[in-house]
Amino acid sequence: MPELRTIARHAGTILAGQLAVMAFGVTDTIVAGRYSQEALAALSVGSAVYVSIFVGLMGVLQALLPTWAKLHGGGRQPEVGRSVRQALYMCALTMVAGIAALLFPGALLEWTRVPQSLQAVVREYLAVLALALPPSLLFRMYSTLNQSLGKPLLVTWLQIASLALKIPLSIWFAFGGYGLEGGGAVGCAWASVVVNWILIVLAAWLVRSRPLYRPYAIWRPVERPDWRVIGQLARLGLPGGLAIMVEVTSFALMALFIARQGTLASAAHQVASNLATVMYMMPLSIAIATSARVSFWLGAGDHSQARLAIRTGFKLALVMSLGLSTLLLLTRHDIAAVYAKTPEVAALAASLLAWLALYHLGDAAQALFVFVLRCYRVAVAPLLAYCVLLWGVGLYGGYLLAYRGIGPLPPQNSPAVFWQASTVALALLGPILLAILWRAVRAARQPA
Repeated sequence: MPELRTIARHAGTILAGQLAVMAFGVTDTIVAGRYSQEALAALSVGSAVYVSIFVGLMGVLQALLPTWAKLHGGGRQPEVGRSVRQALYMCALTMVAGIAALLFPGALLEWTRVPQSLQAVVREYLAVLALALPPSLLFRMYSTLNQSLGKPLLVTWLQIASLALKIPLSIWFAFGGYGLEGGGAVGCAWASVVVNWILIVLAAWLVRSRPLYRPYAIWRPVERPDWRVIGQLARLGLPGGLAIMVEVTSFALMALFIARQGTLASAAHQVASNLATVMYMMPLSIAIATSARVSFWLGAGDHSQARLAIRTGFKLALVMSLGLSTLLLLTRHDIAAVYAKTPEVAALAASLLAWLALYHLGDAAQALFVFVLRCYRVAVAPLLAYCVLLWGVGLYGGYLLAYRGIGPLPPQNSPAVFWQASTVALALLGPILLAILWRAVRAARQPA
């Protein structure tokens, strides 16, 4: 029970902050939907591209959590600070790669055949978000550090406070007023730029001034690159980040393939994808809290407690995901009506939300598996499984069902088939990741 309380409290704190951040997307989706159907469709495509890039890069930094949690569990506080400073070099490289991808999305938009009528707005939207990427990645480092230390509360308060600023700014920048011309979806992007820069300035001030961080000696001059340390971080961070990128792109690229079906399909898909992202925050929070506890106990040399933390995290995630999926299934029509102002979009979105209820169960399971596997420094095998199943079965399978047909099945030309194929892919992925985790835990078990 103490382990359950610790994980639940840690996960609950993280979840509150993550929901505040996800409310950024919910706010932008509702604002763009109320602005126009075309703005909502542009936001659907633009946010899919941005999320694919940002979350993959964020995954590189999030994968550092086990390293810092193990150092913390082993009582090696000064080494935490030095590792954080060395990780700044890796963070800088992710910024350069991300900004370049956001400024030059043309090849991706052409490959996925995004309609020309949307491309100009999408390009402008992504160019503005390139300004928000550096502070977003730095704040992810700050968030990961706090999670690894089991102290996520400061991050949560910052995220909740930022939402209070994001909502009025998105409305103002999208619709205009007080001398400002409305920018629609692009206006929502400018609101994100302002909020993210304020967040990282506040985070830097906290690291500099709060007693919590003093034992870790974080605020010191950055040393020269130590390629041995950076290499150790990269060996876990890069495959971890790539795995998350595969996961997210398999999900986000659906929006780009669905865009060729028209604004109605894109708008309905945006409702479902936005809600899927919000729902994912629950298992993600439990996965982060569980991995922090598992890594802490591994750093302390207690493998028995680490296994207990794993079991506790999975039980908690199972109960929560079942409850959330059931609630969504029962209320999907009401939820769709909140997002969309036209009956056609609401009706199509409600049908997609029924598939989302099943999709979420597999999504929750794979999140726990991947985060716990990183605690045992296993990252390449999950990456390979993701590539085959999420890209191969989920994304490509959905593409075939939608536009070419499979065997006797004719092309469906519907966004629903992408959700169906992705649900099947996640159902196949779960047992594979379970087998990998079972083997990793057994290999790490020490004799009594």
